[in-house]
Amino acid sequence: MNDTLKIAVCQLRTELDAEETMKKAADFVRRAAEGGADFVILPEMFNCPYAKRYFRRFAAVGQEKTVAAMSGWARENAVYLVGGSVPETEGERLYNSCYVFDREGKQIAKHRKVHLFDVDIPGMRFHESETFTPGKEITVFDTEFGKMGAAICFDVRFPELFRAMAVRGARVIFLPAQFNMATGPAHWADTLKIRAVDNELFFVGASAARYEGFDYECWGHSMVIDPFGTTLAAADETEQILFADLDLGRIDEVRAQLPTFLHLRRDVYTVAE
Repeated sequence: MNDTLKIAVCQLRTELDAEETMKKAADFVRRAAEGGADFVILPEMFNCPYAKRYFRRFAAVGQEKTVAAMSGWARENAVYLVGGSVPETEGERLYNSCYVFDREGKQIAKHRKVHLFDVDIPGMRFHESETFTPGKEITVFDTEFGKMGAAICFDVRFPELFRAMAVRGARVIFLPAQFNMATGPAHWADTLKIRAVDNELFFVGASAARYEGFDYECWGHSMVIDPFGTTLAAADETEQILFADLDLGRIDEVRAQLPTFLHLRRDVYTVAE
């Protein structure tokens, strides 16, 4: 099993024109692959403007097309693709879903956002549960580099989900997200770091770029954190590709030096394995 890999977070801005966004995403993935990436990660709702009035409409006209395109991008560029998230329909239900593809374009995982973003904070009321159905699965998948995990945005505020991924063997967890301009500056970096430190693994926060003046302004600032809580790479709010090299041997080093993860008291508390 290979213990070193390069990741690339494509921090792109979603446009109102779906075709423009898809062309841009394809170009970002291509450039990430040309930069040597093994894993390429897109943001939450990368193909759909992050506002309630767009979710079902974009799912109805683009879900299958988007999934097929992502599969093609992975295959054509020989990369693992963590496809951010897209609005996914199943009957009358709508999900916020992250598709994952291997180097041959085969779908190897799908995470449906488990915790829906329902908040009433100063200056913002946003209730995903008025539109989406929550997922029910913990998402861990196999790769040539070992097991990886995926979750989406608001999921990150629930540490039990990530401990469950860790005890199932996840070495890197990918989090497509769109924190906003209130919670982003306050909580984004700290929350990513503590999830990495809690479980002594690599944590990748893949944000969209900011769209100033849009209904929902995203904080941006994609980050890659190592098992000790060290920031390996960080973006600002603008469109860019963020690269980072991960030495997975670092996980065992940190767990040997500070063996909190190895000393879980399963006789006192447990999470799903």
